[in-house]
Amino acid sequence: MTHAHQSVRTDALYMNLDQGIATLDFSKYYVNNFYNLINSKGLLEIVRLYLTSSHHTKGEKRFENLSAEEYVGIIKRIFINDEHVFDEFTAQEILASFESLYSFYRSFLRVSITHFNQNSIITHSFKEADARFNELVIRAYRTIEEKLQGFVNNVYRQVDAGTNATLLVRDHKWQTPTGYESLVDIPFIDKVMLRPPMLMHTKSNKREGIFSAVNTNPITRFNGKRGDWYCYPAKIGETLTFVYFNVDYMVNGIALSNLFELATAEEVTDQKPDAILLFGIDHTEGEVSHYHYDAKNDLWVGEVPYNDKTTYFGYMKKMCLTLHNLHQIYRGKLPIHGSMVRIKFTNGKDKTVVFFGDSGAGKSESLEALQEIADEQIVDMETIFDDMGSFTISDSVKGGIYAQGTETGAFVRLDDLSSSVAFSNMDRGVFLNPEQKNARVIIPADAYENVIAHHEIDMWVYANNYSDKIGIHRFENENEAKKVFIAGKRKALGTTDEVGMSSTFFANPFGPVQESDRTKPIIDEVFNRLFKDGIYVGEVYTHLGTDKSKEALHESAQELLDQLMNS
Repeated sequence: MTHAHQSVRTDALYMNLDQGIATLDFSKYYVNNFYNLINSKGLLEIVRLYLTSSHHTKGEKRFENLSAEEYVGIIKRIFINDEHVFDEFTAQEILASFESLYSFYRSFLRVSITHFNQNSIITHSFKEADARFNELVIRAYRTIEEKLQGFVNNVYRQVDAGTNATLLVRDHKWQTPTGYESLVDIPFIDKVMLRPPMLMHTKSNKREGIFSAVNTNPITRFNGKRGDWYCYPAKIGETLTFVYFNVDYMVNGIALSNLFELATAEEVTDQKPDAILLFGIDHTEGEVSHYHYDAKNDLWVGEVPYNDKTTYFGYMKKMCLTLHNLHQIYRGKLPIHGSMVRIKFTNGKDKTVVFFGDSGAGKSESLEALQEIADEQIVDMETIFDDMGSFTISDSVKGGIYAQGTETGAFVRLDDLSSSVAFSNMDRGVFLNPEQKNARVIIPADAYENVIAHHEIDMWVYANNYSDKIGIHRFENENEAKKVFIAGKRKALGTTDEVGMSSTFFANPFGPVQESDRTKPIIDEVFNRLFKDGIYVGEVYTHLGTDKSKEALHESAQELLDQLMNS
């Protein structure tokens, strides 16, 4: 069920005031002119929600103490230039309330939804239909505004008045295992159109704890209904994951489109996913986030409960990556918590570097520092993965190992980005809680085909944020290297619930921690191959745990640059 709080639900409109979510089902009712808009049930319910949620003194003879029906009635009379409408209320009072209503509606994340299977005419132009709706809403707003203020505007701001995004959804027939029938009626997202930059908000802004295994399949606790749930079929690396989310988590569902590749209809139809995530279910085991391995169907199933805490996008991203990593471990691949870039230098050299470490260790910061100090010596720096990838043993590439990524986008802290990087990507970004601590932005980073390509590795460095040393250090042997990588030490920076020094098995609480016994033999094999073939394995001292000034980090980045250009 959808959690009501203060909400509105009609056939075509759903609004949840508590979560700031609004969806408009264009297949149920599409507003194509002002008269349809002003007479719609949806507008009446929006006004009703606004009036019941606004903080004004009851009992006074004020415009905002009218009923929703009376309120809309006056707007209609203004539109037809009925001068008697101002006998009871002044134009200024009505305008102030109307502006407040408009701002109230625009404070929601507003997503229009068109059903492929229900409306074949609009399907082929769902973006255009959404654009026409936006134009209608802003034109209606300006018409009423200018009539009330008595003059036309000299400056117009072409904001997203109607919606921020639009989805085309459709039903797919997929290989549904026995016991998963409750998912059959949930529509898949087929196409997404965003209007970036998007500024979205969630009640929580930090992730806590780790995900653990449960013996009971979470699918037995799923009772979601069509209209309350949607599925984002994500290609996370080469792992096909069906991410089912409650409509109240639409912020997260929309944000996924800037992070993971959306699977096509052909890639979903008649296919069995590798993983399924149920995000925002009423009850989970112990009311926390879990995963389960359905051995019979070779299927990983994750569950995340509906509560304020899990609105933070990190829960959705990291559970998706945990399921991917577990799937990889069971296939004999090694999940890497880190970032990977291919750097082309002016001296003609081309190097691929993997930075490794847990959240806050300085992976992204090291990359940025490298870019800042080597501006004229770097021709191009391409991000292969920003947070999670995997190594695969193979004799077909240098070092006997190739790397692949998971995400087509990057989920990064605004505080950690230089203004040049942040602003150069702003027009394509999805910003989450931008005014708060740990503010994040999700920006597109690389094409899916390149993310999953088989990339050779020239250097693998551990991001050490706790040592007071400067520069880089190459490990002499695999045992020395494994000791540091497996210990996974870092000084926590407050992006999760951890504080101070911490240690996480292989710096990766998203799969390797949960399956350490299965991961250890793969770690041994990977390090053995890397050292056997002379691949650089070391650590870079980032200083972020003790000294957040850029001076020390830039010194380390300079040593890293020298090593890459001269080897």
